[in-house]
Amino acid sequence: MGAADTRQQIVEAADRLFYEQGFEATAFADIAAAISISRGNFYYHFKTKDEILDAVIALRLDRTRSLLLAWQDGAETPLERIRCFVRLLTANSARIMLHGCPVGTLCSELAKLDHIALARATEVFTLFREWLAGQFAALGRTADADDLAMHLLMRSQGVATLASAFRDQGFIQREVEDMCAWLDAQNSAAPSPANA
Repeated sequence: MGAADTRQQIVEAADRLFYEQGFEATAFADIAAAISISRGNFYYHFKTKDEILDAVIALRLDRTRSLLLAWQDGAETPLERIRCFVRLLTANSARIMLHGCPVGTLCSELAKLDHIALARATEVFTLFREWLAGQFAALGRTADADDLAMHLLMRSQGVATLASAFRDQGFIQREVEDMCAWLDAQNSAAPSPANA
């Protein structure tokens, strides 16, 4: 296995462990053991845990950009694109019930630690926020597009937090259906093209 492949495996293992165990609770040894490499080989790629965290955040940003592009290309209307975001909760419900939202949990932990990487980790939320605002603007809700995007982000984070606390699959499904109904109401409230 080449150095680039080993580095990628380290980052992917760290991403999973930071999500499942938390950043602070995950040691170098945990990550090295997850991919069966020596600590010396590990240190060749990363000298500090903060270097790994930076690589994990970069990976999450790249994956989020790819996801948003896939939704952009795969759904015909802004309404359907926003529904893709909402349906992330049901698509990832098993993991969310066990560990919460990967973005929310990392940002929350970094905020408690007053970690310098918090601003960078929050960029994942910013990608979602700006993309959702663009979709709401495309629905004709330009005046309140950012407010609607923030509302949807807030609601999805609340659902993820409570789903993790109560481990209730039915709750997730009901909330996703309710968010989709709310979304339909926002679409109905959009000005018609003649009035825009």
